[in-house]
Amino acid sequence: MQAARQDIVARRRPGTVHRRWFVHHRRVAYRSGMAADVELIAAVRAALREAAQPDLARPMQAYMKSATPFLGVRVPAMRTLTRVEAKLRPFATSADLIDTVLRLWREAAYREERYAAITLLDTPAARRLRDPAILPTLEELIVTGAWWDYVDELADRVGDLLLSWPAEVRPAILIWTRSGDRWLRRASIICQLGIRDQADVELLTIAIEAAIGDSDFFLRKAIGWALRDYARTDPAWVRSFAETHDLSPLSRRRALKHLP
Repeated sequence: MQAARQDIVARRRPGTVHRRWFVHHRRVAYRSGMAADVELIAAVRAALREAAQPDLARPMQAYMKSATPFLGVRVPAMRTLTRVEAKLRPFATSADLIDTVLRLWREAAYREERYAAITLLDTPAARRLRDPAILPTLEELIVTGAWWDYVDELADRVGDLLLSWPAEVRPAILIWTRSGDRWLRRASIICQLGIRDQADVELLTIAIEAAIGDSDFFLRKAIGWALRDYARTDPAWVRSFAETHDLSPLSRRRALKHLP
């Protein structure tokens, strides 16, 4: 009965759910006592399915080399739909945010649902609630996502946390630099993209040096990307780093791409 009612609610237009029912039933316990906003999850899933373009799904899946199928919803549309639903149902606590993101991520049947879970982390309500307590969640998403489209987006959120809470977040990223998981290592390298003169250069150096001898394509590309980005702030430092470190041809080419 409860499942059937949730299915009906998922098909309704946002805002038509009876307020009293919504307040008392939007959150349910699942997995080790955690609670998630099932109303928001159902609304996001319904919106994505309504926007699906089957003719795009197979090419998108092939491009991403994904075992998980696509619905065929382009990223800009996915973000817009997710933000609209999240605005109608703003998170009240960091626990609500974490539990909802984890449930949508873990139970995703389509890749866009995982993209939507990441997007939920960036809504205005979520940004107000984000703090170092969310770092284990980001780590789980990075490790289980295990592909560049997820990891690069998540690394940006890690960078936001590093800027705001360096004392709490930096030690975790240092551990990631030595991780056996290549995606955590990639995240440790690229998490400071775009922050210019606020970059922790020592941390950047440690992250790059920890991966510099690895033949992995995604790590080598990340090294070049991070150095090229920081070259906009301190080109002399980047050139000196390239001259004094045995970078792979890929990393070196990307790092020095815009330097004279």
